[in-house]
Amino acid sequence: MVEREIEQALIQDITKQLLELGTGFAFLENQYHLNVGGDDFYIDLLFYNLNFSCYVVIELKTGEFKPEYAGQLNFYLFAVDGILKPDQDNPSIGPLPCKSKNDLVVEYSLKDLSKPIGVSEYRITIRLPEELEKQLSSIEDIQKRIR
Repeated sequence: MVEREIEQALIQDITKQLLELGTGFAFLENQYHLNVGGDDFYIDLLFYNLNFSCYVVIELKTGEFKPEYAGQLNFYLFAVDGILKPDQDNPSIGPLPCKSKNDLVVEYSLKDLSKPIGVSEYRITIRLPEELEKQLSSIEDIQKRIR
């Protein structure tokens, strides 16, 4: 699979998992279009969390964390808050799942940023633990969705 197909499969599974949690997540759109000052930008996943009264902007990266990812997500969070967020809502939050991360690089990249951004790792393995395998979509199901 090419990088874009992997990203799409991960986006679909993350969306499914968040919605199944039943913790107030409402899916708005993947590749959400934002026009900022005449320039076009696309957010990988945009949710709204009813319990926290805030937007959740997810930028999914298929490789190792890079410092510029924090800047990109910080920009998206400010743009969503400036364009979409009503005054009474809480500031948007931004999970940033990456395939891998260097904790010190993440720490320096997020230092002094005012927006809440969390960087996490995900792992692609050949075999999932049995308890997770029952809850997640099979590889075949994911591949069917991306074709």
